[in-house]
Amino acid sequence: MEKPVIILGANGLGRAAMEAFESNDVVVYGFLDDKAEREGEEIGQVTVLGTLEDNSYYDMIGKECEAFIATEEIELRKGLVDTLTNDKKTMPVNSIHKSAQIAETAELGHGNYIASSVIIGPNSTIGNHLVINTGAIIDYDAKVADFSQIGAGSVINAGVVIEKDVFVGSGVTIVSGVKIGKGARIGAGSVVISDIEKGSTVFGNPAKPVE
Repeated sequence: MEKPVIILGANGLGRAAMEAFESNDVVVYGFLDDKAEREGEEIGQVTVLGTLEDNSYYDMIGKECEAFIATEEIELRKGLVDTLTNDKKTMPVNSIHKSAQIAETAELGHGNYIASSVIIGPNSTIGNHLVINTGAIIDYDAKVADFSQIGAGSVINAGVVIEKDVFVGSGVTIVSGVKIGKGARIGAGSVVISDIEKGSTVFGNPAKPVE
């Protein structure tokens, strides 16, 4: 990546994304955050430049700088993606930690955060604007759609299909061939052995709907 990056969001995910960029010697120009009182704050050696409405820095995106969206709130992320693609005609870049292992045959979209020690297997498909946390494993032939989140240490086995807007908590195991419907939520530590309907919340071993 030749251009520096402005990170939208100076929260925990923003800091993690900064470390991922820096692990690949990508320069982080600064942060923009929705909290005006954070302007001037130093995160490592990087400054919070202003708010998301600060046009002097926001105007640099798509020209002098790339952008990465650092928020785990799906609707906010979607809104910022729409703003960047419509106003700036640019797509957020990926933030991939140097220690992540991504198979050459894996397909990878845009705007993803892929943390340290993540493994993405052969012929897997990773959509756009995902958050894949530390040590998660996505095995071969698995598919994870846009705006989903995979918790730290979770194992997504071969052939699993995860539709859009899904939240998978930390330490979850999803066995081979299972399909997770759009907008489903899976509680931390769960073991998923059968398909999950869209919009449902499940938890446990084996995972069952939460009333």
